[in-house]
Amino acid sequence: MRAVVADKDGGPEVLQVRDVPVPEAGPGEVLVRVLAAGVNYIDVYHRTGLYPKDVSQGLGLEGAGEVVQTGHDVTAFSTGQLVGWIGGKASYAEYCLLAESELIPLPTGTDPELAAGVLLQGLTAHALATSVYPIGKDDPVLVHAAAGGVGQMLTQMACMRGGVVHATASSNSKAQAATDAGATFVYDYDDFLDGVRKNTERGVAAAYDGIGAATASRSLDALRPRGTLVVYGAAGGLPEPLDLQRLNAQGSLYVTRPTVMEYTSRPGERDARTGDLFDWIARGRLRVNIARRYSLDEAAQAHRDLESRSTIGKLLLIPHDSTR
Repeated sequence: MRAVVADKDGGPEVLQVRDVPVPEAGPGEVLVRVLAAGVNYIDVYHRTGLYPKDVSQGLGLEGAGEVVQTGHDVTAFSTGQLVGWIGGKASYAEYCLLAESELIPLPTGTDPELAAGVLLQGLTAHALATSVYPIGKDDPVLVHAAAGGVGQMLTQMACMRGGVVHATASSNSKAQAATDAGATFVYDYDDFLDGVRKNTERGVAAAYDGIGAATASRSLDALRPRGTLVVYGAAGGLPEPLDLQRLNAQGSLYVTRPTVMEYTSRPGERDARTGDLFDWIARGRLRVNIARRYSLDEAAQAHRDLESRSTIGKLLLIPHDSTR
């Protein structure tokens, strides 16, 4: 099979496609033919070494596909079943071997590209909006990068819960995407703090920040007393170390660094969140924007596009060329 691997950490140029053996499903394992793999910022962190990972064994946490082989003791899944996952180790490939416990059964008839487009970022947004800081009616919240994959879904979920979204975006087209997702106010990155202070009484109840270095300190300043800063990524670099005395001085603030893996780890938690996502999609309450699709050979370009922050929505790798 063809798979994307790297011999070392580094820039997008380290990614290369190689022919490797198709793995065999052992006890408790399931082999899946990958129909779509999500491209996420955590894959960039793995590629660069910010989050240590053996990239020689592959990249990509997220995907959707069809079961082709199961271990002898696997009972929850069968050949031909459509499944998704957010904890794979090598989803940038034609086939992916996963533990039975890592798989998410998908509703009958689900488009695998839709599934790969919503699972990791949708589950992240769901956890942020409902658990990390549960957005309440009329809560003003700040959503950075609101035109991105997480940002668009988080904005929609905040609005479902009655929140008032203050969004940031880096271009007119991204500002329009944020508005289309439900944002009431949209600012550029230079003036969002002034905008929040102008358009709220005392600041936002929560700031959701996946950018990091360029925004985290000002996000903290945008909070109202007892507000919560949620740093869920570092697309723009790691934030500076925080002086905890700031939390006291600025009104008993809270800061958290959540991960979607923790917020889907309790019994039934992942399935409940996934059920909400597909229910909202079916009812037209949640839109998933697939921005671009790439072949495995274009994985490096997909990473360049993601890191350039020029895209609006989700990027996917499509491992199987329909002409092959």
